[in-house]
Amino acid sequence: MGDTEGKNKLIQRLKRVEGQIRGIQRMIDEEENCIEILTQVAAARAALDRVGMIIFEEHSHTCLLKAIEEGQDDAIDELMHALKRFMQ
Repeated sequence: MGDTEGKNKLIQRLKRVEGQIRGIQRMIDEEENCIEILTQVAAARAALDRVGMIIFEEHSHTCLLKAIEEGQDDAIDELMHALKRFMQ
């Protein structure tokens, strides 16, 4: 990851996702409404997807450019493989 501020923001996002997951666990334990639980699952998934996209963007702007500059021909293939895994 890049700068310390960016890393700290990602860690904060992940802590919020962690809190959402704990909330979902509590909702299930307390047998709350299934629709409400599904809504929270969707929100947690969206938040985690956003973290992944931020990391993907950071990688594209820093690591990928550096790899291309250094002549690492497989860098784009590696990025595309990671994108395919991320989107599944």
